[in-house]
Amino acid sequence: MRIENGDLKEVIRKVVNETAIVDVHTHLFNPSFGSLLLWGIDELLTYHYLVAEVMRYLTMPYERFWELSKKKQADVVWNTLFVDRSPISESTRGVLTVLNSLGLDVSSRNLESYRKFFENQEVERYIDSVFKLANIKYIVMTNDPFVDEERKVWLESYKDDPRFKSALRIDPLLNKWLESYKKLASWGYNVGEKIDSKTLSEIRNFLSDWIERMKPVYMAASLPPTFHVPEDSVRSVIVEKAILPVAQEHDIPFAMMIGVKKLTNPALKLAGDSVGRTDMGTVEYLCRNYPKNKFLLTVLSRENQHELVVVARKFRNLHVFGCWWFLNNPSIIEEMTNERVEMLGLSFTPQHSDARVLDQLIYKWKHSKEIITNILAKKYSQIVDNGWKLSEEEIRRDVRILFGGEFEEFLKRKF
Repeated sequence: MRIENGDLKEVIRKVVNETAIVDVHTHLFNPSFGSLLLWGIDELLTYHYLVAEVMRYLTMPYERFWELSKKKQADVVWNTLFVDRSPISESTRGVLTVLNSLGLDVSSRNLESYRKFFENQEVERYIDSVFKLANIKYIVMTNDPFVDEERKVWLESYKDDPRFKSALRIDPLLNKWLESYKKLASWGYNVGEKIDSKTLSEIRNFLSDWIERMKPVYMAASLPPTFHVPEDSVRSVIVEKAILPVAQEHDIPFAMMIGVKKLTNPALKLAGDSVGRTDMGTVEYLCRNYPKNKFLLTVLSRENQHELVVVARKFRNLHVFGCWWFLNNPSIIEEMTNERVEMLGLSFTPQHSDARVLDQLIYKWKHSKEIITNILAKKYSQIVDNGWKLSEEEIRRDVRILFGGEFEEFLKRKF
């Protein structure tokens, strides 16, 4: 059945809401990781986005805030951002979206009643509820074997859960080699501070061991704006001589998340990171010189987005995904997604949640789906005005492509 232009937006909205999502990058954990899986109102309120916002109003020293219990920190955030002021920022609005979607009375502003609701939840059932509300097919975790608490689970008590796929996080190898090589040595890998052929061989062994253990969807690293390949640096050598050979051998992508300036304000801890523009020439070099490797890419600076899309048009072994971190605001999501549709068609993944708290899946996807619906309505209307006829099944096909289908096809392709 062909759709008339006047009915188009409602059909798109229905399809978008009914299509299951592959969330290609999160910081969530499956239940076997215990307390590493964050959820509930106090975790929502102490998420680093809200901490950075609340600190703009507080006069208490940073260290005094960190000395408070999680519950007391949440009280400060709630009173400052939700009681003393209207919650109109994207992060505070997100909390309201979560509470409202769960059927809680947002107008009551009763933090204790919200706490009681979450205290009465059983984690397995609550995961199912959140996934159903957000319509999640599965999510991809971030799994760092250099974090002792995570490593212990993988070695001793990990249980597979099809709702949660793994991703091997390798930031420490690239960004903190002087610390990382000591850990590798303590785990039995014959590495030294100097990056010679033996150390590179052992790094490759380490990566292969963890790929066999985790079965990750991809390897990933969060990288600074100064990330350059090739150059005379430990980071560059490890990328070219260890990560890319192993990624090609195991046929998994190397996911680069480029543009974060770590701890611009150390007193804010996790909330203290900032953003910088990166050199897209590195991405061009990697895609051009390693055509059999697959690369996933998102960059943090808004100023990089147009160049990113142009580079993606040139290399089929590059898959662009999401509106990362500081870009996860409606005005910027709309701008970026419009630009990507206009230049890449359906050959990208428009969003990932980057959720650190389980409940955030609800609001991050609800807000993004509203924007994606509006963009698709406009783009489809333009081609319908040119005489193109659309069916609902064709729209469903396209939305499936955007919500994980193209990502999954990219993982399977051979270059």
